[in-house]
Amino acid sequence: MHQSTLRLRTFAAACALALAPVTAFAQTGHLRFDAATLAAATQISAPSAASQAAGGTARPLSMDEAVKLALEQNLGIRIQRIDPQIQDTTVAQSRSFWSPNLGTSFSRVGNNYPAISIFQPAYGNGTTNANVSLAQALPWGGSYTAGWINQRVITDNPLSNYSPQLYSNVQFNYTQPLMRNFSIDQIRQQVKQSQKFRELSDIQLQAVITSTMRAVRDAYWDLVYAISNQKVQQLSLELSQQFLRDNQKRVEIGTLAPIDIVQAQAEVASNEQGVIVAEAAIKTAQDNLRALILDPAQADFWNVNFDPTDAASFAAQSVDVDAAVRNALDKRTDLLAAKNTLAIGDVNMKFLKNQILPDVNLQANYGAISYGGTQLTGVSAADLSNLGLGVVPARSIISQRTYGSVLGDVFSNAYPQWTVGVQIGYPLGSSTVQANLARARLQAQQAEAQVKNLELQITTQVRLAARNVTTNIKRVESARASRELQEKKLDAEEKKLAAGMSQSFFVFQAQRDLAVARVAEIQAISDYNKSLVDFDAVQSVPLNGGFPGITTPGSGAIVTGNSAIIRAQ
Repeated sequence: MHQSTLRLRTFAAACALALAPVTAFAQTGHLRFDAATLAAATQISAPSAASQAAGGTARPLSMDEAVKLALEQNLGIRIQRIDPQIQDTTVAQSRSFWSPNLGTSFSRVGNNYPAISIFQPAYGNGTTNANVSLAQALPWGGSYTAGWINQRVITDNPLSNYSPQLYSNVQFNYTQPLMRNFSIDQIRQQVKQSQKFRELSDIQLQAVITSTMRAVRDAYWDLVYAISNQKVQQLSLELSQQFLRDNQKRVEIGTLAPIDIVQAQAEVASNEQGVIVAEAAIKTAQDNLRALILDPAQADFWNVNFDPTDAASFAAQSVDVDAAVRNALDKRTDLLAAKNTLAIGDVNMKFLKNQILPDVNLQANYGAISYGGTQLTGVSAADLSNLGLGVVPARSIISQRTYGSVLGDVFSNAYPQWTVGVQIGYPLGSSTVQANLARARLQAQQAEAQVKNLELQITTQVRLAARNVTTNIKRVESARASRELQEKKLDAEEKKLAAGMSQSFFVFQAQRDLAVARVAEIQAISDYNKSLVDFDAVQSVPLNGGFPGITTPGSGAIVTGNSAIIRAQ
């Protein structure tokens, strides 16, 4: 009786110490193992239970360290961090349409013409062109083009008054929309859209980070539970093995029937199976956590196993549901993404409404022109008669104007040319833009209703997560009471068996019930800690991983999920 009671107390103490809290962990109620106490209680020496079950080298790991490793090495986070950089290039690309475009050209043209009459003999021209142009669309909707044209023509045409002839012309044209494309145009629409998509990439990155941190914490607690469960299963196996040895001695001295040995052997086999399954669960939990926090490129990726240093302890915490709902409606990434998409719809709606206005453009043109070169004497009537006889008249130079003189006329505005006017275009009948605008207004109403529905879903999810915390508190309390009662029951059965008032079957049953109660308590504590993680995460991200899908804007529509979101103004 004394030995049975001692074994029971040792088992109960070891089970209790497996999850015994020692030091507080942050503000979550998570506590640390005392390594020496736990090793003594579980009677497992180095390497640790996690290493024995999973194989490989052991690495102590706290919750904070796991989260830090995930932020540094998780592939999903590393992938998503590239997206904002991609969106930065998209913003720069859309802004590039406002960049000025400088063009230059240089050409040499030669033309030879045959004689077509007695007054038009055969001759040739040589033309040299050197031009510079500049064009730019401006951020306020206007646009301009500027050009500087230079030309030098050499000819042997006897009727030409200049050879060589120099020509220079400066032109400046400006167009300013007054109605359509005044407040917004296609370039400004694309720039604002790209900026909103850039904001959306930040929201998506935050969602991935938060979801990954939640997954890491859940995987950490799963590993803690798997290790604790393996210890309980191992202790149950050791207790059943000790009970088998005791029964064998009782059979030898004739105080127990041989059938009780068979029952004890069956109990040992059953507990061995539980240990095997528990060890496999540790390996699975190790793989899940490893994939979340380590870089698969490192050489020992599959050989590192973790020894959690934070215990899944139980410290009941109250939750403020109303404050959590307000926080979720302000910070939930899926709601922020939906509102961001509505903002993109606002841009599209503004553009579509602007495009149905009349096309009224103010146009202003300015130019300065000048000619120069070598001026020759004119051709007389007698000279024209001699042309028919093939005699080219002798001509002398009257004056010469250099290229510098020509430029002086141009830039001193000696011969200005200008035009100012208004160009008006009126759309007749219905247009595609009007159809898009009508459809967009209906889609905006639908999108706003979807946002309200999303807010309702978020409120429901937060309330459910808070209710799970409260439920798991009650589960832990109930499981703990059940485990304490099962300990008393096993103690009673041990005493009755020692006094000859019970059978081994009832002791086996009490051992099984205690093991089940112990595992149920561990599971309840683990679920409670995971529910705290979920309650914190649900205020930032949807727990099911859902996120609005965004596609490239089309003709006045941005698609989210299965519907286009456009918001009317």
